[in-house]
Amino acid sequence: MLYKFKSKATGDLIMLEPDAKRLLKIMAREEQAKGIFLADQLAAAIASLEAAVLQEESDGQQDLKKISLKQRAQPMLKMLKICLEKKADVVWGV
Repeated sequence: MLYKFKSKATGDLIMLEPDAKRLLKIMAREEQAKGIFLADQLAAAIASLEAAVLQEESDGQQDLKKISLKQRAQPMLKMLKICLEKKADVVWGV
């Protein structure tokens, strides 16, 4: 299954289900096939993702055969930051 994240401020972001669920879990939106980040919730979501990326980097236990969380999270972080700047909501599953 694919997850499509949409916003009026950016283009769509399409992710495979395992990657999207991992990021959503980090941002406290676990097990939601449909949802929304309101503009005022974006700062907390960004902070959660950035903290998880830093934690993974500081652990130093990265499997070189897998794509790192930092790489997986970059498109989402970019989208969220633009939406935060433009005060736009982000929705998925609709």
